[in-house]
Amino acid sequence: QVQLVESGGGLVQAGGSLRLSCAASPSTRSFNGMGWYRQAPGKQRDLVASITVGGSTTYTDSVKGRFTISRDNAKNTVYLQMNRLKPEDTAVYYCYANFYAGTSWGQGTQVTVSS
Repeated sequence: QVQLVESGGGLVQAGGSLRLSCAASPSTRSFNGMGWYRQAPGKQRDLVASITVGGSTTYTDSVKGRFTISRDNAKNTVYLQMNRLKPEDTAVYYCYANFYAGTSWGQGTQVTVSS
């Protein structure tokens, strides 16, 4: 059974930084695309950033230049470095991992940016 465990959310002032981590298990599983979605209250869940096993990345326009996604394939871990955070970045952030049988999701971690 695939499990994703997220960490790193919290409360930060506008302009600050946070780093989210998401570890996928079991470690013997190979994962293809990994990434992060977010969902603000009353809104749909939207893709924030994704990364392939080869390291190719995509970002939604609103975070380009501020967020950086990376992964450690040996640890099956994906990271999201978030800089220059804005109040509109406030949301629950969910990581995901694609593998041969489908997609697994993390439980979500709250990110709150105060103005």
